[in-house]
Amino acid sequence: MNTQNVEFLKKSLLNLGFGEQVNAELDKQITAKASEFSLAAQHEFNQQKVAYILHFKQGENGDMYFFNKYDATIQKAKDGDMKQTFYINKGNGITAKEAFNLMEGRAVHKQLYNLEGQKYNAWLQLDPKDLTESGNKKIKHFHENYGYDLEQVLAGKGIKEMGDANSRETLFRSLRKGNSQQVTVEREGRKQKYFIAANPQFKTVDVLDQQMKKIKREELLQPEQKKSNNLKKSEQQEEDRPAKKQSKKKTLSV
Repeated sequence: MNTQNVEFLKKSLLNLGFGEQVNAELDKQITAKASEFSLAAQHEFNQQKVAYILHFKQGENGDMYFFNKYDATIQKAKDGDMKQTFYINKGNGITAKEAFNLMEGRAVHKQLYNLEGQKYNAWLQLDPKDLTESGNKKIKHFHENYGYDLEQVLAGKGIKEMGDANSRETLFRSLRKGNSQQVTVEREGRKQKYFIAANPQFKTVDVLDQQMKKIKREELLQPEQKKSNNLKKSEQQEEDRPAKKQSKKKTLSV
């Protein structure tokens, strides 16, 4: 057994969010010198169970093993199971939680490598309308030059967490991982809690209520000054409106 190779695989599994739950079986399969094998793992996110099948393959020299891909399945009672395959490159790739978020329709921000090995950042999102021959959803890429800026989108919208540096960074980090993150919106002295999720394609965020149902974001997250101006404009229009003429109906005597 190539112990250095095994340790690299275990570290990759840890970084990808699978922990140590398959380590014992991994050792067993490599010791048996299996040419290729698959290991089962599982997680639960937001009270939804996700099953994973991790695929490993022996290298040509027989001394090295590679973790090439994994299949993720979200077990849905009503609409049927959702399945997607995610590929691993040299121990790097979509984490177990990010896979769940992508399959739920949200976007994930990742550092990637081009063909020349150069790093770049991009938002990723699954495209349900563009499938491979095997039925896998293709991934849409929104690169940095696409112009999606979370801080610019959320600035001045009355979100409490944006007012503190640590809370702001925690919010951004969670959104980049593809989570629906709870925020507190302050308007006219009242505080209301919502969930938001990054939407890079339309350069905005999705807003959800406590039941995780989308609600209109235009009114909720428009700049406070703009909302105030709209209110003043509406009041002014009401003042400028001509007074209604009194009715000219004749009064009948009894």
